[in-house]
Amino acid sequence: MSEVVIIHCDNYEYDKVKSAINRGLEYLGGVQRFARADERILLKPNLLAADPPERCVTTHPAVFAAVAEAFIQHGVYLTYGDSPGFGSLSKAARKSGLAGVAGDLSIEAGNFEVGERITFAAGKQNKSFVIAQAAARAEGIISLPKLKSHALTTLTGAIKNQFGCIPGFLKGEYHAKLTDMKQFVTMLVDLNRCLKPRLYVMDAIMAMEGNGPRNGRPRRIGALLFSSDPVAIDATAARMVGLVPDSLEMIRIGQELGLGRMDKEAITLLGDALAPLVITDFELAHSRNIARLAKHRLRHAIVERPRIKEEKCIRCGICIQVCPVTPKALQWVGGDASVNPPDKPPCYDYDRCIRCYCCQELCPEGAIMVHTPIIGQVLNCLKPPVS
Repeated sequence: MSEVVIIHCDNYEYDKVKSAINRGLEYLGGVQRFARADERILLKPNLLAADPPERCVTTHPAVFAAVAEAFIQHGVYLTYGDSPGFGSLSKAARKSGLAGVAGDLSIEAGNFEVGERITFAAGKQNKSFVIAQAAARAEGIISLPKLKSHALTTLTGAIKNQFGCIPGFLKGEYHAKLTDMKQFVTMLVDLNRCLKPRLYVMDAIMAMEGNGPRNGRPRRIGALLFSSDPVAIDATAARMVGLVPDSLEMIRIGQELGLGRMDKEAITLLGDALAPLVITDFELAHSRNIARLAKHRLRHAIVERPRIKEEKCIRCGICIQVCPVTPKALQWVGGDASVNPPDKPPCYDYDRCIRCYCCQELCPEGAIMVHTPIIGQVLNCLKPPVS
């Protein structure tokens, strides 16, 4: 059986968060179950981008601080870090409030720019990974995911959080090479099996719905989740937002490859009740449709795709920079923006677009949405319900 602890916590008042963190850890046997004194442990929050904590893009500093204090009191030596989707770790940590907390607690930022290759012979699909030095050299990892909607994987939580252990633009290479959803999520599962985080503490006090994982809306759920099983904690989070875990390929493949368990009968829930937290109108970043299998001429009439809202676009060009394919799937209209300042947003070539949604994920203004063409919307309505 896998254990998932649910602790109700309705805001980020520090004393309340600290009490919830300590209570959750005790249900799982305390800090001593996950780290020994003097061990070098990496705290891996979600630091997708340099955004303030009220936007709910990153793990909240109160959660980070409470977990860190619990391990420091046990004599554990901590480092922290993540590889943001765009920009530096230092900037993202500073803007999110984590750098200030880390400074107060004397926690050093790890090196997430230099990578080291790790062989993983047991991988189902990926037999090696280039891992950020801070993660590769840590004796153990404590993962601090943020619950958010996600255009590619529907939800981002415990399993997806370890993608940030791959440095810099190497993440883009995975998107470019693994264009099939099953291949991409199998890579994420292999990555978790390789890194073996010891504990996952999910920040679901305020989640993100809508145009996630960066430009959605904060949505109060009011809980912290704890587990050593990333599949079980993601499956529990999925149930909290009204989704069937088996409908999410990342969770399903996680169970198939032995990363953890998603079935209700295989998960023991500890702590507070799940039922009061369940919401049925949680808005996703996109409709999980059947169109990924569409081919050839029907593709553009069915398959969802990123689309830029011209009135919100500030012509920063980040979407072009983070596009992982060559040639790029979007370009400035009329040539080089460094020569002629653009007066229109970039334009997509959907024949090149692999639907990785890196552009949508990292747009700083929320100007890129996931759009489903009319025929695709009709086909989604005709799908039988998932049970």
